[in-house]
Amino acid sequence: MDTPTLLDHLHDHDTALSLPRGASLRWDDADLHRAAHTGDPEGYALLGVAPGVRPWQRARVLLQILAATQAGLDDRTRAVQARVARVLTLGLPPAHVITVLLALRRLRANHKHTTRTALRFVLEHPAADALIAARRPALRDCFEHALGAATARGCARRIAGGDTASDYLQRRLLRFLTDPAAAPARVQALYHPADAASGPAAVPAAPGEPVLPVDTVRERPATITATNRGDIAAALVHLYRGGPAEDLHAALARHVGAAAAAFPRFGGTVALVMDASASMRGYGDREWAALSQAAALRMVLSEVCARLEVIETGGDERSPRGATDLATAVLDALGTGPDLVAVVSDGYENVFPGDLARVAASLPRAGVTTPVVFCHAMFTGSDDLTLRRPAPSLPQRGFWHQDDFAELLPWMFGHCAAGEPWLRAALHDRLDALDRQADTLTARLAA
Repeated sequence: MDTPTLLDHLHDHDTALSLPRGASLRWDDADLHRAAHTGDPEGYALLGVAPGVRPWQRARVLLQILAATQAGLDDRTRAVQARVARVLTLGLPPAHVITVLLALRRLRANHKHTTRTALRFVLEHPAADALIAARRPALRDCFEHALGAATARGCARRIAGGDTASDYLQRRLLRFLTDPAAAPARVQALYHPADAASGPAAVPAAPGEPVLPVDTVRERPATITATNRGDIAAALVHLYRGGPAEDLHAALARHVGAAAAAFPRFGGTVALVMDASASMRGYGDREWAALSQAAALRMVLSEVCARLEVIETGGDERSPRGATDLATAVLDALGTGPDLVAVVSDGYENVFPGDLARVAASLPRAGVTTPVVFCHAMFTGSDDLTLRRPAPSLPQRGFWHQDDFAELLPWMFGHCAAGEPWLRAALHDRLDALDRQADTLTARLAA
């Protein structure tokens, strides 16, 4: 599985899955997903809960792990896929999940794990009653595909006749559920809505939002300043401006420790090319914004990485000056023998412009296989980077807020072999946390 390419795709490609009437499922990147799943079924499933993955890409991951057979998979991988499927059915908009379940019907894909996930969504989703009321025909189709039409209708007839816990229902329906007591009333609603005798009624709107937030919802400040881009950068800006050093250093240590604690330890070596040229200081309202965010990243990496080599170009963090010679700094960084070189810069290369691009192009020809990535220090997430891409061939990602580190670090480490165990550990931790949130949600609703 080509993790960097797949991660970029999961972050950037958000075309919807579609089911045109009478036509095949429209899934424009099916080959990419199938190949990734085949290459690493567990790692692929975990990437579905990676920070910042687009909702329709998460829907594709759900579709792929439900459509594929689990024959030959070990128990650990099956358990991971089941947990990811549970999280995604709660963490995606219900309409996305219904599209996935109807796509499985169109694909004629039905395995035991598919049946279990579909039935739990239709009959146990926290908004199941509202969803059935709003999307009854679609959910009935999903229910019948999961069990088979004859079995599903047989269960419905028995429930309509008063059966709620017979051996027949247990073997064919209830054994797939975690809350069998809620199922009979909802199956009844799928086939015999309570208001059917009173004539047509207005169809209620289906719940549109996920019940489990997979990603933290970030509210963009109405006005972005140098000091509302995360606690670490804010403390650094105040220090650079001459604030009380003792208090700010103490606060800085707390903020860095808290941010680094969110990540596992990276056992490899990162060489960080740190742009400390005059342009990184900025001016006016943007003064210190880019440099403080770059320094915040360096401080977090110093806590996360077993070995961090920092190569500064221009001046230093407290005294940014001069021009930007990124090419020489990258060559110096490669000389430290790292697993990964990460260039952190605002993208203005003004010593021999184009030099970094030429160096980047020559490295493979020289037999250098160490990955080099470019991290854009930006003022806002919508900065125009047209004139700030000194090496377009390098993998690039921007960041402007401390919260961006949650996506930036997996993307960075995903480019090197030493980052594979780190990324898997980070995603397992994330899945564990989402599982706990799902348990809390379920328990609260049951109470």
